[in-house]
Amino acid sequence: MAFGLIIIGDEILSGKREDKHFVKVLAILKARGLQLAWAEYLGDDPSRITAALQRALAGGDIVFSCGGIGATPDDHTRQCAAAALGVPLALHPEARQKIRERMLEMARESGKPIDLESPDNLHRLKMGEFPQGAAIIDNPYNKIPGFSIAGAGGGAVHFVPGFPVMAWPMIEAVLDAQHAHLFHQTAWFEQSVLVYEVAESTLTPLMEKIEAEFPAAKVFSLPSVGDALTRRHIELGVKGEPEQASAGFGRMRAALDAMGAEYDPL
Repeated sequence: MAFGLIIIGDEILSGKREDKHFVKVLAILKARGLQLAWAEYLGDDPSRITAALQRALAGGDIVFSCGGIGATPDDHTRQCAAAALGVPLALHPEARQKIRERMLEMARESGKPIDLESPDNLHRLKMGEFPQGAAIIDNPYNKIPGFSIAGAGGGAVHFVPGFPVMAWPMIEAVLDAQHAHLFHQTAWFEQSVLVYEVAESTLTPLMEKIEAEFPAAKVFSLPSVGDALTRRHIELGVKGEPEQASAGFGRMRAALDAMGAEYDPL
């Protein structure tokens, strides 16, 4: 089953904030023997968010969506998720309880009285309005939950806040609680070398030959023009099913030796 990532927010696309979710989610998945199949960045455009969520729900993947689940005017993700499903938003009873608990905690910490029925506090409950039928995701940081909705073919979309301090523990908890049966299911081999001062076109026939001989392996090349500290080089490697990828990597190194190419293992 494939894993996807959606990152939402104008602040990411405008450069006001640097995205940190992509690299962290890669690491979270890798630690569990999983890989990210795709990622998508979206601004705060309801039509685009709705269309992306419709695709995600129909695709059968397990998708994490980060951002836009608050209750300010630029937060559209909850509403777009409901539109993608064709269901209304509804205040989730567990979310209501957790949000109220958070408000009471904040009042105790400040030493000030609280009116849970004030307009401001009633508005805060909107953060617990999720698509009808959604399940909540606990938020260990401040109790304001995220939510999950089921997709096609056993897939799901899990919605978490944009704040890394909240999002990352929530993503890990969802994986461990709901998708642990997928961990370390696919054996994987990946190894590469740095090849110096060789044109990528020179290496292309070798790459094609290895992929033809070992169809369960994939050869990759990442060229670099170099900088003040490194020479021009290509990271050349093989990844895939362990037996074939390992054999393909051995074949690749033997061919580089035969060419007299200079390279360093990674």
